[in-house]
Amino acid sequence: MNTLAQLQTDIDTRVKTIRDSHPDWLCRQGCDGCCRRLAAVPKITAAEWHYLQEGLMALPPEQLREIGREIAALAGQVSRPVICPLLDKTKGACLIYAHRPAACRTYGFYVQRDQGLYCQDIESRVTDGALTEVVWGNHDGIDHRLSALGESRELPEWFSQWRRDFD
Repeated sequence: MNTLAQLQTDIDTRVKTIRDSHPDWLCRQGCDGCCRRLAAVPKITAAEWHYLQEGLMALPPEQLREIGREIAALAGQVSRPVICPLLDKTKGACLIYAHRPAACRTYGFYVQRDQGLYCQDIESRVTDGALTEVVWGNHDGIDHRLSALGESRELPEWFSQWRRDFD
């Protein structure tokens, strides 16, 4: 199994364990708060980008063009928060869910030393003591594994290069 596939399997296993022990977990389809409030333009590795391309190629051409316009707009965007260009805003769902990057897979389930990487709603549950028994995933470990997957670039940079090669 390649490195990205193994990483995704490990993340999905941790997520399933948390969800199975907390059936009322907030992160699920229709909850798109993290997708609507990104702190920065998404940055992904080369391996993640190649996998994400598969999801993009499965989309209808008109939808792909719209995503392309939204991604291009991100390149010069300085205001925050950032809305993910891969979010179907009416359904609150990712258009390429099966191909999403590790940052999206781990959000709400993994924490990084000295930083909470979960949404405000989950953070308030942690503060209230409702999630004291959760065994969070280690995001520092994920970052280490991601560093082995090739260079990282912001999504607009990957996309613009791909569109030049694709067109």
